[in-house]
Amino acid sequence: MSDEEFLVDRRGPVTVLTLNRPEARNALNGNLIGGIGATVLAAESDPAIRALVLTAAGERAFCSGMDLRAFAGGEDVGFSDTPENRAFQRLTRGAVEVPVVGAANGSAVGGGLELLLGCDLIVAAETAKFGLPEVQRGLFPGGGGTYIAERIPLGIALQLTLTGELFTAARGYEIGLLNSVVPADQVLETAVGFAERIAANGPLGVAACKELVRLSVTDPAKAAERQRHWQGVVFASADAKEGATAFMEKRAPVWRGE
Repeated sequence: MSDEEFLVDRRGPVTVLTLNRPEARNALNGNLIGGIGATVLAAESDPAIRALVLTAAGERAFCSGMDLRAFAGGEDVGFSDTPENRAFQRLTRGAVEVPVVGAANGSAVGGGLELLLGCDLIVAAETAKFGLPEVQRGLFPGGGGTYIAERIPLGIALQLTLTGELFTAARGYEIGLLNSVVPADQVLETAVGFAERIAANGPLGVAACKELVRLSVTDPAKAAERQRHWQGVVFASADAKEGATAFMEKRAPVWRGE
């Protein structure tokens, strides 16, 4: 696995992963998918990593989706059953254990937008465009794009998927898909800022929020069940006591994740 096509930068409790194939519009080949998966696994196994930022090199595109040339050439583009591929698939479903902030330096269409949909928060360049154009090619967004209705109103989700039309970053912010739209040169630092604010909070509480808020949209009954679990875990934790103590002592809390 070559690390030239993906770059990993540690910024304290935040890991920044950069897709580094700008000449190919950061299309996902086997090596890049494996690198994303490996980075996810590393973040999940290190309690000192509290958040992950996913961004890309270049200004034209965040990610253009699957590398069709690699696929046509018989390359494994995430379909085989490996730990890295499974971790990548969990990322696309929003099921990574650590919070993920997407930093869209450029446009994200098709599989690129599906990759962003797996992130918990999304920051985008004001010049970026987005879309799920698969129906225009006789297909449908089969990599998770149809789950866009979990993030935006149903009618708008149907409009975007049934027409395949592109939309601007401003429109993405308006419909609630994007958390922040900024000039291109501010995308990464804005995303890292979100990640650092998340990382400063109690890790057990963050984990509970990440799971329960997503479940409240997709499976309310499961969310109620898991809330009872998290109440027992979080409210009886050392971190809960530390949070209250730090507040009374007017100091920053020191989290232990337990």
